[in-house]
Amino acid sequence: MQTSPSAPATRPPTGVLRTRTALGLVIALLVACVAALTPTSAHAADQLLSQGRPATASSTENGSFPATAAVDGNPDTRWSSAFADPQWVQVDLGSVQQITRVTLNWEAAYAKAYQIQTSTDANNWTTVYSTTTATGGTQNLGVTGSGRYVRVSGTVRATPYGYSLWEFQVYGPGSTTPPDSFWGSTSDIPPASNAVEVKILNRTNGKYPDSQVYWSFNGQVHSIAEQPYLDMPANSAGRMYFYLGSPNGPYYDFIEFTVGNNVFNGNTTRVDAFGLKLAMRLHAKDGYDVEVGENRQTFAEDRATTIQRFTDAVPDQFKVLARTQAPYRIIAPGSDPSFRTGGVNANYFTSYAQSVGVNAATSDIFGCAASLAANPDMCAALNRHVATLPASQQSDPAQYYKAAPANYYAKFWHDNAINHLAYGFPYDDVAGQSSFVSHGNPQWLLVAVGW
Repeated sequence: MQTSPSAPATRPPTGVLRTRTALGLVIALLVACVAALTPTSAHAADQLLSQGRPATASSTENGSFPATAAVDGNPDTRWSSAFADPQWVQVDLGSVQQITRVTLNWEAAYAKAYQIQTSTDANNWTTVYSTTTATGGTQNLGVTGSGRYVRVSGTVRATPYGYSLWEFQVYGPGSTTPPDSFWGSTSDIPPASNAVEVKILNRTNGKYPDSQVYWSFNGQVHSIAEQPYLDMPANSAGRMYFYLGSPNGPYYDFIEFTVGNNVFNGNTTRVDAFGLKLAMRLHAKDGYDVEVGENRQTFAEDRATTIQRFTDAVPDQFKVLARTQAPYRIIAPGSDPSFRTGGVNANYFTSYAQSVGVNAATSDIFGCAASLAANPDMCAALNRHVATLPASQQSDPAQYYKAAPANYYAKFWHDNAINHLAYGFPYDDVAGQSSFVSHGNPQWLLVAVGW
């Protein structure tokens, strides 16, 4: 159901942190202030390389089942071949990549015998996996190989129909971390007199000059043309806002943090909405250096392209999120009337939640509110659609968002984040999947603002 577009209030809402809670960050601050923090490395999970990439196939059943449907990230669309052997579907990763894992989500028409093959030129193929006894369903296959092209080549069908895949996902180490040129020189960042020196970067690809990129913190408002730095003092449960065009204008977003005299705790967030592309890089005096936020590919593309990719990637129930406050924001599902009481999608999570003994409104599941406020693990499991899996699998990112109902809004931001770490809902830090960073003796923080 489309909601009439309306602009958000010109001044963003204020309040406590929505990612976890302000109390949680304050506790983290107190702990950090009395104990030395040891360096930690950024999460290094394999990246999904195939989603949204060009795909082709030996045949299609008809125009409703194209090859691209197998790599669009939408569990409700599929590729289906002609009713004959053999058949194949392949994806172009754009460049040669290391391949570590392939996930196949078969429709009822699955392959009994097939191979996973890689190629650098789409002509000469190397088989990295082969089976003659497949049983369909969802298959997670560990593979070792490399190539620009990856294909599933079916040789024996299990049914009289063709071969049909809901999703064909290729994973590997990839690289979504912005290169140093994205962040620019750090040698000219002045030393902080307070807790940490913050530098704001214009990464709008020429859409806005520095004189129209603004930041706001604790009553200060400046364009980065007049002041690109903030010597941030210690503070609790704070936010720093960023605006494009004019101060307090409709295009805005924020980061949130708790900062002590010798520690930084903070994150980018998509818990409430997407307003602007943001990434931040924290560097500490001991050499610790970590980056979180939207990845380089997302920064490089136009805003309209990002919004269209969101619309194309999510199931129908979630497409309205890009329209409710268009063109200013993509809002989180828990904030949209369609997922709230009386809305057309109000029961989106109901049956699934009840199957694991949870009676909660769909909007409360998205927002980890009401009874789920005190149950982070269950809220995360419901949003990721792993609540019915054994506990040992609920912390495996390879299992997340593989079936509906799930928080496909959050999935999109993970798919387009540095190292796939994002805050797509309040307890997205369960199993270390959030964009939260914490370290002692911070030296500087870079914040990139994109269009």
